[in-house]
Amino acid sequence: MKIEETGLPNVLRLIPARFGDHRGFFSESWNKARLEAEGLSLPEFVQDNHSLSREVGTVRGLHFQSPPHAQGKLVRCGRGRIFDVAVDARKGSASYGQWYGEELSFENGVQLWIPGGFLHGFMTLEPDSEIIYKCTDHYAPDCDGAVKWDSCGIDWPLDGITPVISDKDEKAPHFAEFDSPFTMENT
Repeated sequence: MKIEETGLPNVLRLIPARFGDHRGFFSESWNKARLEAEGLSLPEFVQDNHSLSREVGTVRGLHFQSPPHAQGKLVRCGRGRIFDVAVDARKGSASYGQWYGEELSFENGVQLWIPGGFLHGFMTLEPDSEIIYKCTDHYAPDCDGAVKWDSCGIDWPLDGITPVISDKDEKAPHFAEFDSPFTMENT
């Protein structure tokens, strides 16, 4: 497994090795012992999520869970292609409000580690795209929140794409109005 830094502190790219032949491939997408041997110790994962977005341009996010149920996420694309995004929402962080985005696909196998204290969202780039992610805390409806997807200066790949947004995400507050529950100390 290759581990690479991104443009945001603590947000990492994890690239599992793929072993393939004429039948397909095998990949170990998560192995705690191997990552720890490489010097990376992630929190325990307690929940796996899997979602399907049928239409190109489906945007989900920017979502978060506030403390005490903040979630770190290890995100990958199981089918199709997505543009995955993390935004630093930790008050007091030198990178507060900055974002990192990357294409995750079935083909490239890249995963993103997004710690608690970061907003998370994605946009589908192919029909019937699936996202699979591990979470460090259980879903807690009373801690669920969102920030408007287009209010953080993210350079979404919108060429020829009309975004498909849920009512909840469309009505989420703008980042400039967002009173973040995250600080450098509580994440």
